[in-house]
Amino acid sequence: MALRIDSHQHFWHTAAQTQPWRHASHTALARDFTPDDLVTELDAAGIAASVLVQSVDEPEENARLARYGTHPRVAGVVAWLPLTDAAAARAALDRLDVPKLVGVRCLIADDPLAWLTEPDSVALFAEIARRGLAWDVVPITLDQTRQVIRLAETVPELRIVVDHLGRPPVESLGWEPWASHIRQLAGCPNVAMKVSVGINALTAWDGWEAGALERYVRFAAELFGAERLMLASNWPVVLLRAEYGRAWADLADLVAAACPDGDDREAVFGGTACRWYGLHRFMPDGTAEGVVAQHPA
Repeated sequence: MALRIDSHQHFWHTAAQTQPWRHASHTALARDFTPDDLVTELDAAGIAASVLVQSVDEPEENARLARYGTHPRVAGVVAWLPLTDAAAARAALDRLDVPKLVGVRCLIADDPLAWLTEPDSVALFAEIARRGLAWDVVPITLDQTRQVIRLAETVPELRIVVDHLGRPPVESLGWEPWASHIRQLAGCPNVAMKVSVGINALTAWDGWEAGALERYVRFAAELFGAERLMLASNWPVVLLRAEYGRAWADLADLVAAACPDGDDREAVFGGTACRWYGLHRFMPDGTAEGVVAQHPA
């Protein structure tokens, strides 16, 4: 079996940081989630390693990520940068000392992104690209999508990753304007997408409804192709509605249906994440297969 990579997950100690996105109803998330917790899930699902992604916008988050990033089952880390302030972000980038650093992110919610294409920001993202890092983002409004596309066109060497299918309207099974946004983003060859479910969609559901994702996953697969699509759990956030194993298996089934070619499926299950994030740099023997050698699925 080819390499399996969970391309999006988080760790946290609830006492160590405030998570503004976590509401009172999110009781399943109001505890600590550590690498040891995830390893059990990875082993049960046959997954070799994961990409650890920031979940809080504060400098201390990177100190936590630096500690977590040393874990052998973490293949790459997407750290935090204060991207809305280009000068501060560049200074933070120069100081960033996180093992297995593969990308950066900040939480944007539905905030305007006018700053994204200002000259200082463009220069910052060009530097991020020069350092071999990707940018993770979840554009959900038309304005955000337009700004992300403008940046993608202005800095074509920047690898952009749209998380959580770009937040499709799963609770209503709606289509537009999500479909138009995704079509425009897919028109940029330096934009990839994760097949995962974000907290807003999970909160809107009463329970786990993987079948509701089918049309969105199929559409994303048609537009992005397997070479720009990657599978992700969004653990532990996904625990709001499903256990890890069920969520991964259901999402994998949706990918398999949308990507009938075996090589395409394997790309989405791990190959795309390895290539897009450059995970081979941090594998035990310098190759993706090195993780499997240490931790056979």
